[in-house]
Amino acid sequence: MNLDVTGMRAVVVGGDLRAAGQVSSLLDGGAIVTVVAGEVTASIDDLAARGLVTWIARDAEPDDVAQFDLVLRGHAHAPAPERILDIGSVTLVGGGPGDPGLVTVAGREAIETADVIVTDRLAPLAALAWARPDAEIIDVAKIPGGRSTSQDDINQLLVEHAKAGRHVVRFKGGDNFVFGRGGEELLACHDAGIPTRVVPGVSSAIAAPALAGVPVTHRGLTQGFTVVSGHVPPGHPDSTLDYAALAHSGTSIVVLMGVRTLEAICAALVEGGLDPATPAAVVADGSLPSQRVVRATVATIAEAAAELRPPAVAVIGEVADIDGLTEVAGA
Repeated sequence: MNLDVTGMRAVVVGGDLRAAGQVSSLLDGGAIVTVVAGEVTASIDDLAARGLVTWIARDAEPDDVAQFDLVLRGHAHAPAPERILDIGSVTLVGGGPGDPGLVTVAGREAIETADVIVTDRLAPLAALAWARPDAEIIDVAKIPGGRSTSQDDINQLLVEHAKAGRHVVRFKGGDNFVFGRGGEELLACHDAGIPTRVVPGVSSAIAAPALAGVPVTHRGLTQGFTVVSGHVPPGHPDSTLDYAALAHSGTSIVVLMGVRTLEAICAALVEGGLDPATPAAVVADGSLPSQRVVRATVATIAEAAAELRPPAVAVIGEVADIDGLTEVAGA
């Protein structure tokens, strides 16, 4: 069973060998299992006798399943009152920076078995070729300055399809939990009682610089890195960042979603005390054939990268200077 069922109250309707396999899988996953069936196999009978499952020895009724988190039908001829439905699930899959080769093995398996895939424009679209021919693919792209699907609508899509008994994959670029609203989607599914699994993705915050030869940390230069969102500029009412603290952090500064606001961000860092000569780089379309890299200083990077378009990752710090890395390596 691919779902995390730890602590879930699960009911299996039916008592044949298929049901026994479901019961065993649920128990292995840490679920609390009840079986509803007039007759059961010897293996289920034995589990009940040992107190490992609860057996309700009669045909199922709607009230028998109302209290459970997870309902499975054990055999094709099990009674099917209105409330007895195979519950669906949601898997939140991070797709990495763009190259489908950087999708994790677990992410590919989720796509291959999905009934519904809800995808973003920054997810590696070539990976959708792995989907089953009968899988439904829903585009919820958010295009800067253009068409957009609200987060509430996306949450509703995930919940509605899962409640209809489907396995839903939410496919996003990078990692769902790094400025990807994966936490919001996880909470929406949990609030609706939908079993949810997370498959982390390779974050573009680390991968895009690495693919351009920029390590976000480097022995002798920096012992850490800070990832920030450039979605809103310094001074904006929604900005919670302390740019003076960032300027004095001694870490590499990685900026996501900052193409439009890069000039203002660099100015705030310099105003906060960062040396204007600090190396900087911008990597656009990281991992794709169209990848471009621009290097300059924090004082000049915004102008140097003016022609680049999202998605792009900016790195500010000594690690952005390839000559500086070479000097440290030779020390």
